[in-house]
Amino acid sequence: MTTDAAQNQQAAADPGIRVAPPRVSADLSTILGLISAVGLIIAAIAMGSSNANFLNGPSFLIVVLGTMAATAVSYTWAEIKHVPGILGNTMIRRYRAPSDLAIQLMDIASVARKKGLLSLSAAEGELKKDPFLFRAVQLVTDGYNGEDIDRVLGQEVDALAERHRRSASILRRASEVAPAMGLIGTLVGLVQMLAQLDDPSSIGPAMAVALLTTFYGAIMGTVILGPLAAKLERNSGDETMIKNLILTAMGSIARQENPRRLEMLLNSELPPEHRIRYFE
Repeated sequence: MTTDAAQNQQAAADPGIRVAPPRVSADLSTILGLISAVGLIIAAIAMGSSNANFLNGPSFLIVVLGTMAATAVSYTWAEIKHVPGILGNTMIRRYRAPSDLAIQLMDIASVARKKGLLSLSAAEGELKKDPFLFRAVQLVTDGYNGEDIDRVLGQEVDALAERHRRSASILRRASEVAPAMGLIGTLVGLVQMLAQLDDPSSIGPAMAVALLTTFYGAIMGTVILGPLAAKLERNSGDETMIKNLILTAMGSIARQENPRRLEMLLNSELPPEHRIRYFE
């Protein structure tokens, strides 16, 4: 076996790059938060001394189906059909500590500095666990300069942020429509109630039914859709930061900058609690 072949085999076996793949798990804070919020409302209703009926089919349909229909007007079918997947994304947490990724990027920069850019191909098997990082490293090993990498990866990050923004905007729009649909249902109920003023015994039950639509709309918009939209926006911010760290590192590696400078650049983008001291 030649010396070069032996070195390549050793690099493939131990490229010197620590792997920080994202961890995927159920987002317990979202799931438990929704269950707790709805559960507290149900518990408060159950503990009440009255025998009021809080279930009404027409009111529920006006709020739920009306919110869906009014929200769909603001978007295209191509966007609306992804709503189930958007809701699913709020229940799943794809987490990777920014400090772990920063250390992985510093490992990549150190290996590239010591062994050359082509040595990064030895770690392709592990890097494939993160498609964006894998594509970024491929751009570096293919010889793209720092400006090209910044432009190509920057466009991908911007496109990702825009997709996330539009996904969150669907839920945000629905959270605004739901209370309004509840009010519309209440107005419909009031009109029906006023049409039966000759029967005083029907006024109380009719008013209760009318108010149920406002109740459903408030719960749907404030307790469910609004928090889910906020969670999507937060997740988008976290993922965008992760992608920007990769963009910064790959641009620095392509420009063959000193890894110590890269450490400074990464720390400038990391939250204070995730900043690293790689060379200490």
